[in-house]
Amino acid sequence: MIAGSLRMLAVALLLAGCSSTSDDAAGGAGAAGAGAGGPGGGTAGGGIASSGLPGEPAPGTQEDLEVSVGDRVFFAYDSAVLSPIATQTLDRQAAWLKQYQDVVLTVEGHTDERGTREYNLALGDRRANAVKNYLVALGIEPSRILIISYGEERPADPANDESAWAKNRRAVSVVSATH
Repeated sequence: MIAGSLRMLAVALLLAGCSSTSDDAAGGAGAAGAGAGGPGGGTAGGGIASSGLPGEPAPGTQEDLEVSVGDRVFFAYDSAVLSPIATQTLDRQAAWLKQYQDVVLTVEGHTDERGTREYNLALGDRRANAVKNYLVALGIEPSRILIISYGEERPADPANDESAWAKNRRAVSVVSATH
């Protein structure tokens, strides 16, 4: 009976991991995805899914953040405005951070390759600050959120087209330390 319940839970988690939303690149609104899959991804239903079962990520780790709530949000071209999908991801991140009080995040701001190096570093900084400010507004201590801008220097996708640029216009939350 218990083994059957665990199997059902594992299947539900697997199916939840397959759920995704798409980047609203055509509408220019940007999108927030989650895990390593790029735009889209995340946890179906928006909940915190870490169960501590064997094979599951350790609670409070980077992998747990990626799998359970999503570690990145995406932006429209030349924008640091959080989309509704981005704020949903950040709402889940705030709940996760409240659950793991000792975690410190570094929010990395990224841009696509268009624009000067200096402009892109400033835009990446604005994107990282937008994420930090949103999380702080939800009650996360400012000292728990560091920011850095990489501008165009660390593309998620090195291709030179709109699909790649959409993946590169992002802010990524990285577990950097514990208190």
